[in-house]
Amino acid sequence: MNIKKHIPNLITLINLFCGCIAIVFISEAKYEMAFYMVCLGIFFDFFDGFFARLFKVSSPLGLQLDSLADMVTSGVAPGYVMYSMFANSGHQLGTSPLIPFLGFIITIGSCYRLANFNIDTRQTDSFIGLPTPANALFIISLQLVLDMYSESSLFILELFTNQWVLLVITLFSAYILNAEIPLFSLKFKKFNFKDNMIQIVFLILSLGLIVLFQFGAVPLIIIFYVLLSVVNNMFLKK
Repeated sequence: MNIKKHIPNLITLINLFCGCIAIVFISEAKYEMAFYMVCLGIFFDFFDGFFARLFKVSSPLGLQLDSLADMVTSGVAPGYVMYSMFANSGHQLGTSPLIPFLGFIITIGSCYRLANFNIDTRQTDSFIGLPTPANALFIISLQLVLDMYSESSLFILELFTNQWVLLVITLFSAYILNAEIPLFSLKFKKFNFKDNMIQIVFLILSLGLIVLFQFGAVPLIIIFYVLLSVVNNMFLKK
């Protein structure tokens, strides 16, 4: 029995398990713990592919498992967080009990992105549209920002408890997941500064933002990632 071929799939299933635990934490309003579990799931999501390439055991089964695990960790979890944010916000969109379910538009957008990623041969060395893990971190971090700054900042409180704002964020999230916007990969192809300059600059600035703003840095990092990719695309065209 070749144990090596099962290691990447086992790692993928651990990612799925982390996503399930994150959902439980979200249901208990323990958003910080949910964020950590999603981060852990994303960590395992990175290494299942790494070990599949290392052991040369990539398979169609592994590809499907990876997408199904990501659907929970990076699709259902952020949708549930946005559902909770809608449910705990004001009633600017009305008093219908169905309004919070708009948060799951993020889950729908994530599902479409993951299915499309599996058949899109263009996304081998880079991404087209925001990857679901990055989107998940962005959405969940918004709740953490609200928890951290709601008492000290009236602007943050009003911003992230306004259902119109949450709706715009939700629709933009579903859009950017599937937008035809090339985004650079964080994988290092060669070990030199010239070929990895954009990745190195991004990682250094991201680290600085985390030191300064902690959880508040996460949405800024994701926005910066998209903007830096757009700027990079403009230079590549020139």
